[in-house]
Amino acid sequence: MHRHFIIYKPYGYLSQFASNDTKQQSKKFLGLLGDFPEGTMPIGRLDEKSEGLLLLTTDGKMSDFINSKKVDKEYYAQVNGEISMNAIAQLSKGVEIGFEGKKYKTKPCKVFKLDAIPELPTRSQKIRDDRHGPTSWISITLNEGKFRQVRKMTSAVGYPTLRLVRVRVGNIDLNNMQVGAVVEVTGFL
Repeated sequence: MHRHFIIYKPYGYLSQFASNDTKQQSKKFLGLLGDFPEGTMPIGRLDEKSEGLLLLTTDGKMSDFINSKKVDKEYYAQVNGEISMNAIAQLSKGVEIGFEGKKYKTKPCKVFKLDAIPELPTRSQKIRDDRHGPTSWISITLNEGKFRQVRKMTSAVGYPTLRLVRVRVGNIDLNNMQVGAVVEVTGFL
């Protein structure tokens, strides 16, 4: 019987359970958040500086399906500056980013500016405040996931990401989960 978990990955954690890399021994891993069964794997990843919804499972087929391009993933990104409609249009159409040493054009995606600052838990590491200039929050929904893609996309249009939170995978929402929370569920989708 496979087991499935929804977690709110905190800022500063790696999306893995262990590492043989000696440089990563001092890092924080997902196992610190709960007692997970052997064979549990993250479905996709969030980089160390990103936070939010991460799905864990013992079912490799479920992982493969969700990692395929069939499932939307929505992110809220706080970007540096007052983002322009032109930049949002560029992001929507796809922008060129670097990936594995080559240029890659992202697929078209859904992007819009949020009308209000989203109600998210406070991040463990402070983000610079508005004395350093304005920031904007945008929603980006992708069905692909290259390494650090959202961060590379916002930088490509001149608005580097300051905070990145995945809020949805398919029909699973972060809702009001708190940072570090773990919820076991019967299945996904």
